[in-house]
Amino acid sequence: MQTRLPQPELHSDRLRLRDVRDDDASALFSIHSNPQVMRYWSYPAWTELAQAEQKVADIQRQRRELDILIWAIADADSDQLIGTSALFALDLTQGRAEIGYSLHPDWQHRGLATEALRLILRYAFDALQLRRVEADADPRNEPSCRLLEKLGFVREGLLRERWNVNNEICDTAFYGLLRHDFKIG
Repeated sequence: MQTRLPQPELHSDRLRLRDVRDDDASALFSIHSNPQVMRYWSYPAWTELAQAEQKVADIQRQRRELDILIWAIADADSDQLIGTSALFALDLTQGRAEIGYSLHPDWQHRGLATEALRLILRYAFDALQLRRVEADADPRNEPSCRLLEKLGFVREGLLRERWNVNNEICDTAFYGLLRHDFKIG
């Protein structure tokens, strides 16, 4: 059996990035059932807690079977899941990966997503020695686009009509971040 990448725990003063656990399902549901959060995702908001429970099981399976890193973004004091982030499509030979993230609206506008992504990107570039991380965002999701650009990501293109969510055809703004362009602080 092939050894998978270890899931590191990452810390800042305000955040603990850790494994997703079974008891995170209800907090995950509160994020992914929120139409405001899911407005620009590639699938619609969840309607049942069972979807979150299945997602937790899927994350745990993916961690066992694939080289994918998935973090629960947790409040450092309470350890409550307030968001998630993942490094996926990892190709260590090519030195690249993709990143995704979400944060509950009650925790937005505090710089926490920036803080979490800085921890992950520092790990990606330093520990994994990646040279490139990619992200895609709905171009109408201005806060997400600003977050990526604040970290040094460059908008490299537009993928037209990439997603169909709730019968709405949506574009994707495609971003790339090179190690030497990463803005640490």
